[in-house]
Amino acid sequence: MRASDTTRSAIRQVLVTADTDDFGRAIPLDVSSAERVVSLNPTATEIIFAIGAESRLVGRSAWDEFPPAAKAVPAVGNGIRPNVEAVLGLKPTLVILYATADNRSAADAFTRAGVRTMAFRVDHIAQFMTLTRRLGAALGAVDRAATVVDSVTRTLARVREVTRGASVRTVVWPLWQQPVMVVGGGSYLDELLEIAGGRNVFHDLAPPSPVASLEEIARRNPDWIITSVKSRKIMRSQPQWRAVRAVRDNQWIIDDPDVTGRPSVVLGMAATELAHALHPELGTRLPPRHRAAPR
Repeated sequence: MRASDTTRSAIRQVLVTADTDDFGRAIPLDVSSAERVVSLNPTATEIIFAIGAESRLVGRSAWDEFPPAAKAVPAVGNGIRPNVEAVLGLKPTLVILYATADNRSAADAFTRAGVRTMAFRVDHIAQFMTLTRRLGAALGAVDRAATVVDSVTRTLARVREVTRGASVRTVVWPLWQQPVMVVGGGSYLDELLEIAGGRNVFHDLAPPSPVASLEEIARRNPDWIITSVKSRKIMRSQPQWRAVRAVRDNQWIIDDPDVTGRPSVVLGMAATELAHALHPELGTRLPPRHRAAPR
């Protein structure tokens, strides 16, 4: 699939108007500065493979597991507050970080060692698109980056078009049990739910994963609960969850964290899977599922 003229124009615009990362550091546009890349940002690592620049990767964090081929790249520990000495031992020319305050000191240490850094935060779909374009520019893969952005954009648009007009299903998406944390309005998962024809009952809470009491979940009265097979078993075993109507009515949607667990090149696939789960009546009008739904 070739990237559309619109996507190419967007990439050129990004290069003109947004040539810094989320730490305000200049993005290197000389491809030779990225001869040996260590990516400590799982989304970035997946994008690097998707744009065909994986031959430049010499290191990753232990959290970077997608695609499966990434596991062949040496891991150097955590992506937050990384082991600077271990990373420098790989003799990188460019280190890609997750843009969090905990990683600023590491970025400064790499800079003092003469290594370029790029740091990005990816909480929303738009940030994934921007990151893909900027990596394409930095790694000499602008056309491949445009193709990835175009492909994900088209799939999301197709899902949105098909679910438009369908009856909206309300959902709660618990992410953690103690305390109970749910998907909030600041998460790409909230955006995916809207595209898939759902409505997150905690959309009004700005954090990506706010804490919510069972009483509040029951009061907001979602039609469905999205969770994993393991968490469903836990919730079924705890009487307090019976306060939630969807639990009493056995209204579960089992998600696949390999698909929905990260804001990366699988965003289109994730929206498709959610739309099939929320609106099975739409059937073949939706893009085809890429893997069997967990049960």
